[in-house]
Amino acid sequence: MMLPIIEFCISNLASGSYKAMEMLEKDPNLDIMEYSCLSYCTRCAETLFALVNGEFVSGETPEQLVEKIYRHLEENPMF
Repeated sequence: MMLPIIEFCISNLASGSYKAMEMLEKDPNLDIMEYSCLSYCTRCAETLFALVNGEFVSGETPEQLVEKIYRHLEENPMF
């Protein structure tokens, strides 16, 4: 079974998305990845974000980011 992939940039984790990643890591149905850079530097400096199955999802707070990630997964099923 292929799990949804949630990718985080280390710079953005340091900016506040780390809390969101910690919340998502508790979900065994997600594959969480960390990278040194995801090449979204301008957006990374402006907001918290993650790539969800390759698509940019952002939020103002870690909680909002998690909520938007789950909403994106519901609206964009993998199969």
